[in-house]
Amino acid sequence: MTNGQKFLFAAADLQATALKAAIRCQIETLSFLKRRCEQNVKLIDDLFAGDEFVDVFDVTSNFLQNATSDYATEAGNLARVGSRLTSDMARRVRREAESAIEDMAASTVA
Repeated sequence: MTNGQKFLFAAADLQATALKAAIRCQIETLSFLKRRCEQNVKLIDDLFAGDEFVDVFDVTSNFLQNATSDYATEAGNLARVGSRLTSDMARRVRREAESAIEDMAASTVA
């Protein structure tokens, strides 16, 4: 392969990696939002279920505690995923740069 072809292949590979990373983040976010929406439905059920009077303050404060914890955990998950993807992309770029340098050195010698 010529250097131009290698560059185009590396650029396409980098774009594919970025696209996969974006899709992984979307999957994680949508999964989280699904769980949170289910918890919203459960809150409504807890508040209005049955004939008994429920303590609205306890139900709501429990819901808010769980939601706060869930959002904090999800922020940590997204940071972890982002960090892993960033380091993977940096590794790929470094590998492609080293390959390009070796090819340039080989073509200079030849």
